[in-house]
Formats: sequence, structure tokens, C-alpha cells
Amino acid sequence: MQQLTPAGQNLVTELAGRHGFSTDAVTHMLFAVLHGNGSMAQFGHPEFGGGGQWMSGGMIMLGDMFNHGLKGRVDALCSEIAGVLARQPGLIHSGSFQSQTQGGVNAQMQTAGGFPGQSSLFIPDPAMNWWPAELGAPNATGAQNNVKYAYFANSHRLAVETGGSCWVYDTLDHQIGGFSQQQGGGTSITFSSQYGTVNLATLPVVMRN
Repeated sequence: MQQLTPAGQNLVTELAGRHGFSTDAVTHMLFAVLHGNGSMAQFGHPEFGGGGQWMSGGMIMLGDMFNHGLKGRVDALCSEIAGVLARQPGLIHSGSFQSQTQGGVNAQMQTAGGFPGQSSLFIPDPAMNWWPAELGAPNATGAQNNVKYAYFANSHRLAVETGGSCWVYDTLDHQIGGFSQQQGGGTSITFSSQYGTVNLATLPVVMRN
């Protein structure tokens, strides 16, 4: 689990005191709301009645389904956490960035946005930021079949990690919207842009780690 900074721990303590839950329960919910992109949470903790789900707008389900007082407290906690996360830079993703499935290869959803390491609440996780630090924060990231992608639109760079190596490409004037892998005589990686489907190998390599 991502670790909290002192500021994050202080926030948890404040929320615990205000809403009447333990710091352990609040920490659990903080990460649940974070993983739900600030708009939903799937959680499982004894203080919340076991397993349950929250969605912004008032929809909440608890294992202790008839405990309406607890529902109100959990909803208030989640709503406040969502508000805090929305004010933190790089935590809440906006838009979507999806890879395609070709040749029976299963693809994973890719999302645009930042990472918890950019927030004052969370200690950066080096495993999450696998690209060269000088590239900064990506506009979109994703993973598909042991290949990771990080797209930096402003600097026209694309980082791809495969086989333990990180390749950085110049994206030229492409506006990249997604990736796909096709397996046949070999595995080829393509991406979609305003020019249609383009093979990754056509981009110039500017760095390799």
C-alpha cells in the first residue's frame, strides 16, 4: 500500500476525530476513495459494517444495511475525503486513455492523470514512476502484456518499458490516444493518433535506459 506523508497522517487523524472512526479505518477509506478516482469506493472494514460501496451523490451500501446512522457517517467521511483528494494535484484522473485489443490479446484500461506520489499526502512509490525523472508527470499511462506506457504530450515524449529496458521516443506531431499490440510473426506495437494507426517503430528513439 502507498505510504502516507506526515501531512497525510495528520489528515487521517483529523478525519478520524471529526467523524468518530479509528485512524486505521480512515486510512483504509482514504485509499479506497483514491482508488475509486474520488467518485466511488469499495471497502471492507469492521467499523464500516464490513464490506460496502460508496458512490458520490449519496449512493451507499453497507454490510450492516439497516444501520442508517452509520450510512450517514460513512457517506460524510467519503465525501470529505473526495473533496480533499480533488484539491490535491495529480490525484484525480480526468478523461480516459484506452488501449485496443487485437489478435486475441487482452488489453488493460489506461487512464489519464497523475499519481499519488505528486501529492503532499502520499510518499512517492518508485515502482510507479519507472520512466526517467526528467520527463516529469505523464499525461497518460497504461500497461498491456508486460509492456508499460507513459505519454508526455507537452514535451512530445513517449516512454515504453519492455524487457526491463525503458525506451523514450519523440512523438513528433502525433496526438496519441491509445496503444495496441498485435502478435503474429512477431509482436508489433502500434498507437492511434490523428493520422490513424501508426507503428511505434516509426518514431525516433531519443533515450534508452
